[in-house]
Amino acid sequence: MVLVTGGTGLVGSHLLLRLLQKGVSVRAIHRDNSDLNRVRKIFSYYADNAFDLFEKIHWVSADLSDITALEAAFENIDQVYHTAALISFDPKKYPVLQKINTEGTANIVNLCLSEKIKKLCYVSTIGAIGKSTDNQPASEENDWVERNVNVYALTKYDAEMEVWRGAQEGLPVVIVNPGVILGPGFWNHGSGEFFTTANKGYPYYPPGGTGFVSINDVVELMIRLTDSKIQNERYIVVANNISFKTILTLICKNLGKRPPHKELKHWQLQIGRYFDYLANLLTSRERRITKNSIKSLYQRDDYTNEKIKKSLDFEFEPLEPVIEFCCAKFKEENR
Repeated sequence: MVLVTGGTGLVGSHLLLRLLQKGVSVRAIHRDNSDLNRVRKIFSYYADNAFDLFEKIHWVSADLSDITALEAAFENIDQVYHTAALISFDPKKYPVLQKINTEGTANIVNLCLSEKIKKLCYVSTIGAIGKSTDNQPASEENDWVERNVNVYALTKYDAEMEVWRGAQEGLPVVIVNPGVILGPGFWNHGSGEFFTTANKGYPYYPPGGTGFVSINDVVELMIRLTDSKIQNERYIVVANNISFKTILTLICKNLGKRPPHKELKHWQLQIGRYFDYLANLLTSRERRITKNSIKSLYQRDDYTNEKIKKSLDFEFEPLEPVIEFCCAKFKEENR
């Protein structure tokens, strides 16, 4: 049996669907307040027998800090996919990010070791990949530097260190570092906000760019790596390096909105950061525009996918059809 943490998230829900379609018996961890209906919705996007597949999931309610509940979830498990994480770029959230992303991963690694799990697949982020300084795409070998890194990436990098600790103690592991994952159903979280923002018809676009990849490729590569003989390796999972303007333009065209045509200036982002800070003080709303987030919006970060392509002889799917599919689902749900 396979265990999936974070089963109600974008990666987790799509991974569960793909595993079930392959006939794999799965158990999924979710929090008490998580929305299982969202997983049903994701399944319905792709499968006529969505309800029957969903009913095959063995759900377990557990928090990553609840060792007793996690121990029960690990019974009779052979492989573990650890996708659960808290995503936030608010510096004030660093303690809770550390607790969930880093300490939670340490708990998963410890249980994998004690239960003699055959392989752990950990979902990290390209934010935990060291930046290139010579105008070359970043690779898995880039040196990590903490300077100017957001709090989410800091805790994910620390979580990777826990995974490598497990590897040193005899646990077979693989780590994937996906770029911005494009997939449907999570319109107010992560990459889903690209679709929500584009639908509002804003004329401005941030001048930077980064690596993008489809959710289908991410879960397919996770399964291939976990089922392969490969172990103790990490892989950048990026289909293309694309500017934010290009991504927003593609989404706008599929949503029937006017594409953005004005570049956001640095001073405009700084003003936005100031008002975002005030809103946080007055309403306790989570910070969205920070010094590090401005830098990520303003600069172009490119990544190479050569290692994963060569290791698995893999070709990434084009992103245009993925965006078209996501936009069709967005319009269905936001009429």
